Amino acid sequence: MNRRDFLNGLMVGAAALVTSAALRPIHTFAQDAQTPSAKEASSILSVGYRTIEVNGRSARVYGLVQPDGTPGLALDAGTDFDVALSSAIDEPTLIHWHGLTPPWATDGVPDNPAALLTPSETRRYAFPVGTGGTHWMHAHTLQEQNLLAAPLIVRTADDKRRDEQEVVVLLHDFSFLSAEELLAKLKGSATHGAMPMNHGSMQGMAGMQHMMSAGNGMSGMAMPGMAAMDLNDIDYDAYLANDRTLDDPEVVRVEKGGRVRLRIINGATATAFTIDTGRLSGELIAVDGQGVQPVAGTSFPVSMGQRLDILLSLPKDGGAFPILGLREGAVERTGIILASAGAAIRKIAVEGDAKGPVLGLDLEQRLRPISPLAARPADRRFELSLTGDMAAYNWAIDGADGLVVKRGERVEVAITNTSMMAHPMHLHGHHFQVIGINGIPVAGAVRDTVLLPAMASVILAFDADNPGHWPLHCHHLYHMATGMMTYVTYDGIG
Repeated sequence: MNRRDFLNGLMVGAAALVTSAALRPIHTFAQDAQTPSAKEASSILSVGYRTIEVNGRSARVYGLVQPDGTPGLALDAGTDFDVALSSAIDEPTLIHWHGLTPPWATDGVPDNPAALLTPSETRRYAFPVGTGGTHWMHAHTLQEQNLLAAPLIVRTADDKRRDEQEVVVLLHDFSFLSAEELLAKLKGSATHGAMPMNHGSMQGMAGMQHMMSAGNGMSGMAMPGMAAMDLNDIDYDAYLANDRTLDDPEVVRVEKGGRVRLRIINGATATAFTIDTGRLSGELIAVDGQGVQPVAGTSFPVSMGQRLDILLSLPKDGGAFPILGLREGAVERTGIILASAGAAIRKIAVEGDAKGPVLGLDLEQRLRPISPLAARPADRRFELSLTGDMAAYNWAIDGADGLVVKRGERVEVAITNTSMMAHPMHLHGHHFQVIGINGIPVAGAVRDTVLLPAMASVILAFDADNPGHWPLHCHHLYHMATGMMTYVTYDGIG
């Protein structure tokens, strides 16, 4: 699949929704030629339509639910991902299992290699689910903008034994405009006066690199003769936590003195957040479903596609405790409220008094994995540069031709962001370890999505143990749609 074919497939999701908003029942199962009958699958998921209320208006969006209406899936580690996916919408679609490492044929990127799921079709997926973690699933088309996403939680035996309450929070950005309209607006006008950046900009911007990657609260910063750092391409109509705004937030009942495990998923298409736990001090124990040495705090950045597991201990006298997602460089926020029985719940404004922090790499530099990659020298190394033209709204990965690996190799990928926007880079089919940040070696986290702030650089290492033609892309939907995507290809894969 070439870039043009991919972009054409991506645009499928932007078609207008013209049918009933009710979530339709699953249609008759279709026999998959390569698997047993889909009727025998352990779990069933249906893609359909539903209606939510946003800012006092009805909005027709997608749903990805089990037969009883439960969104997403919760599975046990060490078992099989055995799922029948049924389409009950009038457009082709496909779902990517973000965070899992399935065989390439079941990854869920249109025509890479599987075809889109057609209306009324059911397809069965069967592969090992893996070792556990907070993951999610979403369309790898523009349909993702219209909430075609859901949690995918894989619980370990230890998770089940712990005396803690699990609270899953899926963040999203919402617009009453279609994804196609949003992309057309981005393509049709320059944004925030930013200018194209190129490799020659690196020397002049070197002095700003530390400031911009430090997450120090700058917003749209510019210096004489330099391009502005652009934080948000789109001002959305609303920012959601589990489909709701702070005008009507989800209130989760919790026990006084209890322990809560937050599973935070940033499913937004173009918005980064900082999770603010307020009066509750938290311990970050996992990123992207992979365990890390605990990091204490009340403020944790999460970019698009990333996940955080945060442990909270509630006071014995209980109370109401907002868990907020602060929009990067802006006053908007979303979130949920944890509340014990009888606690007074106060109204929380959708806009805060201060802008949300600008995401940097401070936390990334501190993360240490529970299970790092085995130490070994690299067999192959690639160097990539992320580039962008804000005026034309074109994004690219320079040096990405020929990312060919062989099975069994240790691969290192050095990525430098020469643009003035941050890019959360996601690799399919693998987990990588962050081994370098801004030129400094680190024994960083194992994860699947890493943020590159403006002018920052990282080095990633992974083992080539899952043959395929795997996307490596920015998880900002509109950056990916306009060119910031390449592939890691195993030798011999067509």
